[in-house]
Amino acid sequence: MKKNSTAIRLSSGDRIFNFINMALLSLVMLIVLYPLIYILSASFSNSNAVMAGRVWLFPVEPTLAGYEAVFKNPKIPRSFLNTIYLTVFGTMINIALTVMLAYPLSRKTLFGRGAITGFITFTMLFSGGLVPSFLLIKGLNLYNTYWALILPGAVSVYNVIVARTFFQSNIPDDLYEAASLDGCSDLYFMWKIVLPLSAPIIAVLTMFYAVGHWNSYFNAMIYLQDSKKFTLQVVLRNILIANQIDNDMMKDVDAMQKQEGLAQLLKYSLIVVASVPMLILYPFIQKHFVKGVMIGALKG
Repeated sequence: MKKNSTAIRLSSGDRIFNFINMALLSLVMLIVLYPLIYILSASFSNSNAVMAGRVWLFPVEPTLAGYEAVFKNPKIPRSFLNTIYLTVFGTMINIALTVMLAYPLSRKTLFGRGAITGFITFTMLFSGGLVPSFLLIKGLNLYNTYWALILPGAVSVYNVIVARTFFQSNIPDDLYEAASLDGCSDLYFMWKIVLPLSAPIIAVLTMFYAVGHWNSYFNAMIYLQDSKKFTLQVVLRNILIANQIDNDMMKDVDAMQKQEGLAQLLKYSLIVVASVPMLILYPFIQKHFVKGVMIGALKG
């Protein structure tokens, strides 16, 4: 007996549309993916091959010279630990403050909710500027401390709005009323009910804040003076600058070419070293990340 087919028959127009759509998406994927493959291949290739432009897809004359030059620096392990500490501790503070602000704003019973939302939204349009911010950090005795990197950006208004929209869409008032009848306080309700139901948006916020802390460069360069506190991005920048060529100082052509080749390898190796940790983290929260962004951005 022949089994009845449940497949939907596509018209010629649908087939043409699907083909064009897949072709365009494949092209976009190649455009996005190729630079990443090139950087990875160049970081493992011989410096002469990189400078000659012979690296296209796969490593040419594979070598670990670039990574050896990076990890040979004794400041790298310390900077890794500093950045991990800053990322973990800073993200925990970011998540706590964002949820504590976003959840009350999602409740219709909060007095002055509109005024508070307008006030925090105002901060997205205007800022004090670099010099006043630096003077403020100095005045608060936060200079050369990690607090200078955490507190000024402890709450992102954009993330608060996304989280508030998520709470409004997924935590119904009926659930709060039922919990209240059972004697549940506001704090207990948020801790035992709201947070367990908010794993998708918390994953989104974690990714946003963690990437921001991990890539923190400019503020770290301005507010940190002690080299023992430097983050990974600052140390990698210093390594790259130290290996740049000064044509007035370099008189040996062979040495100049070797130094230039090493600088090229370092450039690609540093990109890989700085990017890999976040690339490893993303797959673990990707499922919640997509769901949280869609729900938090489209409803409300």
